[in-house]
Amino acid sequence: MNLRQVFVSVLLFGVAGLLLFMYLQAWIEEQHTESGKKLQQETINQDFTLQPLEMPRRAAWRRSAPVGLSNHEMAVSSSTHWQGRTDPFSVVAASSENRLPEQQKMSESHLNWFRGVYLPPALHPLNKTFAKGGEWQDIDSTQEKRRAFLQDFCRKYNSRKKLQTHLVHLVSRIYVEDRHKVLYCEVPKAGCSNWKRVLMVLSGLAASANNISHDDVHYGKHLRKLDSYDLKGIYTRLNMYTKFIFVRDPMERLVSAFRDKFEHPNSYYHPVFGKAIIKKYRHNADEEALKTGSGVKFREFIQYLLDSHRPIGMDIHWEQVSKLCYPCLINYDFIGKFETLEEDANYFLQLVGAPANLKFPKFKDRHSSDERTSTEVVRQYLKELSKEERQLTYDFYYLDYLMFNYTSPLV
Repeated sequence: MNLRQVFVSVLLFGVAGLLLFMYLQAWIEEQHTESGKKLQQETINQDFTLQPLEMPRRAAWRRSAPVGLSNHEMAVSSSTHWQGRTDPFSVVAASSENRLPEQQKMSESHLNWFRGVYLPPALHPLNKTFAKGGEWQDIDSTQEKRRAFLQDFCRKYNSRKKLQTHLVHLVSRIYVEDRHKVLYCEVPKAGCSNWKRVLMVLSGLAASANNISHDDVHYGKHLRKLDSYDLKGIYTRLNMYTKFIFVRDPMERLVSAFRDKFEHPNSYYHPVFGKAIIKKYRHNADEEALKTGSGVKFREFIQYLLDSHRPIGMDIHWEQVSKLCYPCLINYDFIGKFETLEEDANYFLQLVGAPANLKFPKFKDRHSSDERTSTEVVRQYLKELSKEERQLTYDFYYLDYLMFNYTSPLV
């Protein structure tokens, strides 16, 4: 072997060694990044996964609505309903701490992913300067009772005032309107499309809510979300802006979502959710159904919802409000309900000083010819389920029923 061959061999060996070193370094960095992300997600999940709660006796739920609340609302007796029960929020705190491996507790570097967040911020009295006149008196009284009920519920059963969590995760569903200093947590199937139209008008992006299409509302990306700000911007707005949320009876919201996504042509929900649901829960499914994902039955949808090993993940249209908007961690200043949507919405617009000619839209966003999802419509769908399936579906939304004072269905 001559000198040139020796030189070439050494050079090639050196290049190979350098490439191997670069590959190993990149692999190690990737593993470290994935480990950090996994820890972040696990900590978030541990902080916000509520343990199953003991079901109250049905008699405790079938009480008449107190004076000042609508027929859709009901008071829960805190003196008897929770007596002797384990605090569900303290259970989460203890179990979350116990499940963390020691090496994760000791890892100071991973704590850089998180911020200690003191929540909920103080509940501010509503500024009623713009809401003048006696016409709003009854609505205002109902609103104060809703706020007080949720605040009382959260004060009693949320013992964790400081959370080791990522603030951005909590506010990912909240839209910002800076002109009127409002924050809106989107709850699908509770008037969210029209609320986004209203926010676009308030922010000066549109002259009228009536001329904004469905696609512009949901896919135009005209509105900014709170998680797009830095931590200081997020926390400042949480403390200074008026935070509002609109909710709906959980069963009505669930059935409305099913009807919208699975009973009409849909280029996303049928191939993504429908195919997976039919494949797992329909015996002897035909080739066409497996290919298109169309024709999902309500009972199959409920089997998917209740399955701890779902073939595909959750979706915001049927996710619990307690996991979308975190009502016990973010103190909402205004709690509207779909059952009283028009009056609640127009009262809120008065409170924030919206233009006098801006009223909440009355039109149905899509499928306008369909009958609205009412209590009677829900009852027809629930007939397709067994008694056990109805009870388990109620259990799934149990916390939403409690937080927003809804009467449990007759399961």
